Amino acid sequence: MPVIAAIAIFLATILAMEGFAYAMHRWVMHGPGWFLHASHHRLRPGRFEANDLYAVIFALPSILLLYGGVNLGWGDWAIGVGAGIAAYGAIYFGFHDVIVHKRIAHRYVARSPYMKRIVQAHRLHHAVETKAGTVSFGFLWAPPAAELAEELARRGQQGVREPVGK
Repeated sequence: MPVIAAIAIFLATILAMEGFAYAMHRWVMHGPGWFLHASHHRLRPGRFEANDLYAVIFALPSILLLYGGVNLGWGDWAIGVGAGIAAYGAIYFGFHDVIVHKRIAHRYVARSPYMKRIVQAHRLHHAVETKAGTVSFGFLWAPPAAELAEELARRGQQGVREPVGK
């Protein structure tokens, strides 16, 4: 496979993962998978939460595709897709667990309009501690700032704050 095709598959997979993550978050995690995800909408008493099992679950296809592509002759496409899934997971971890939820201590402050929008969208998502009634299920894409401000105003909130420890 030409290198440019492998890179295209890798990048397309990263983009597609945002759609997959949105669908899984909205219809699985806030649906039948709430029994694990509920821990993410509450104060975390320790370092880990039941929701962390989703990272393990979502890593399995990446591991399988990378193994199959490298060791079982499935083809370069499998390596590109597996690597794209892994890259999305790493990006997600950096944005979600490190920047937004501060599971690793840091002093980063969102200053760019994009990062402010991502952080605000996630805070708005966490304004609700139940599986219903929340908004903004994506993570690397968030609704435009005007839509977020409108939603905040509709809910009568001026700046949703996450619970301490989240």
